Amino acid sequence: MGVAVIAFTIIFRLLWLPISFASDRSEKEKREIADLVQKYKKDYADDPVKQKKEIKNLFRTKRGPVAASAFDLFFQILIAIMLYRMFSTGLEGSDFPLLYKFIPAPTKPFNLMFLGVFDLSQPNVFLNVIQSLFILLAEIIAAWSSPFPQSRSDFMTIVFLPILSYFFFMFMPAGKKLFVIATLGFSIVFMLVKQIVFLYHNLGDRLNTFIATKSVQKT
Repeated sequence: MGVAVIAFTIIFRLLWLPISFASDRSEKEKREIADLVQKYKKDYADDPVKQKKEIKNLFRTKRGPVAASAFDLFFQILIAIMLYRMFSTGLEGSDFPLLYKFIPAPTKPFNLMFLGVFDLSQPNVFLNVIQSLFILLAEIIAAWSSPFPQSRSDFMTIVFLPILSYFFFMFMPAGKKLFVIATLGFSIVFMLVKQIVFLYHNLGDRLNTFIATKSVQKT
């Protein structure tokens, strides 16, 4: 089942790549929306009615990034709930009557021991620590590769998100943690590949500019 979770994660993330690319393209717009919201809160601090109206109009005119973020969040939560139910009760057989009639009856028992060590139906401190470290690494890479300047809140997120996630996932089944670790691993590789491609093209552009400049100087 541990191998099945990892395989499911990879397939899910590959199918999710178009959404990820769309999210990257709308990142600038989301930053602009966040800045405008803060501006409206400051400008209309003494007029809550006007403040609410301006923010509402802003979201009405900028529906694309907002809808993409909501769509992404909705499915992430849906997957999280599904996996929690799967590893908390489903794999023990209590949910088998809910399966469709055309699905063959699963044979039990399932192998819930990942690598012969981690029981995927029970909480696991070691996987919880690994998950928090992966979250920390993913946040650091995201901040390093972001074209936008990092604010104080961004740095606070890098510091406190892994800590909060440790306590949030502490009592969840290890199967859920394995899914998060696999997802973060995929995301880390994805971000590194994007950054390598960016640096490659950036270096190529600089090299072409340098060659063109030298050619002009010689002529």
